[in-house]
Amino acid sequence: MEDMIGWVATIATITAALMTASNLGSRITGYGFAVFTVSSLAWLALGLMTDQRALVWTNIVLTGLNLFGIWRWLGRQARIEEGASIAAEASGRTPGESLFPVSLLLKAPIENAKGDPLGTCVDAMAGCCSGRVHYVVASHGGVAGVGETLHRLPWEDATAESGKLVANVAELEALPEIDKDQWPAR
Repeated sequence: MEDMIGWVATIATITAALMTASNLGSRITGYGFAVFTVSSLAWLALGLMTDQRALVWTNIVLTGLNLFGIWRWLGRQARIEEGASIAAEASGRTPGESLFPVSLLLKAPIENAKGDPLGTCVDAMAGCCSGRVHYVVASHGGVAGVGETLHRLPWEDATAESGKLVANVAELEALPEIDKDQWPAR
């Protein structure tokens, strides 16, 4: 029985770590914390069965932290993202300029006008006083950040539409490449 619980704990811990480290959005991160809760409960059970006090106390604390993570990512963050989505949708039905959640600029897919995928937003640079977005940092290629290239997509060449960015460029490779640790100031 101890051996089986040990394997459940190990597999759940590795799976949860992969889910949270992948940074695939609040829902996946939240479910990662749910899997972490299963793993901390399994480690807690193993610690009780084998009389390992440090393992028991560590996983009592980790279970509490994992429950906080579930609340944070499946509760609070999901409601915030849903609220932003509802506000953006409602702004499209009201007079004036449509709005979009700025958090979109940290994760949105980027497509060209034809709908072909070009890359992903990873950040944006905005003016401190004006709040005006000057450019989007666009990621292209690679897997999970390894081997990707970053490009400067000027805001005047992009529009936000329904949870994505539409770029008025044929391909991101034609845009200036950004060094990962030295982004342009202007």
